[in-house]
Amino acid sequence: MPENTGSDGRIREGYSARAGEYAELFGDIDQMDAGDRERIANWADGIDGRLLDAGCGPGHWTAFLAARGHAAEGIDLVPEFISLATARYPGVPYRVASLAEADLEEGSLRGVLAWYSLIHASPGELPSLLAAVRSALEDGGALLLGFFDGPDGEPFPHAVTTAHYWSVDGMSALLEEAGFSVIDSETRVPTRARPHASISAVAV
Repeated sequence: MPENTGSDGRIREGYSARAGEYAELFGDIDQMDAGDRERIANWADGIDGRLLDAGCGPGHWTAFLAARGHAAEGIDLVPEFISLATARYPGVPYRVASLAEADLEEGSLRGVLAWYSLIHASPGELPSLLAAVRSALEDGGALLLGFFDGPDGEPFPHAVTTAHYWSVDGMSALLEEAGFSVIDSETRVPTRARPHASISAVAV
């Protein structure tokens, strides 16, 4: 694979070095917050069609969707994550790809899960990534986005590499600019963790 530059290269390098550790800590669906499981299950179960888990990491959410009967595929730019996912969840399709370079046919998806997979995108990069999601979704397609709740675009030293906070209002504005209509949102402050937010939106 050719060497990457910019944030993709930084993210790949950071997660590649810690893929095994990350998978051990966060790579099983039972380790996920019960509220997250319920939120993602309810979102997905209202969708009939092909789903993409963008930035799937070690593949647990993709496998969760597949186990519920959905045609789900996982992509991640970290090869080590895809190797782990393929070994752990045989029969679930995974491939190495970034969201920006996934070669997704326009309007080919019914839903995209981006659960904490866009947190490392800089404020300058995020609009183009949201536009790529919109392009891949058919009209009426669904997006569920999970992220850290906080001041819009503010960077912080994430354990792997720099990440960014977004408020619900700030992220909603970016989604609307990218061609989405926000359906609902939720926020909470988990114990011993950074504030959480998620937004459900539809492509218009």
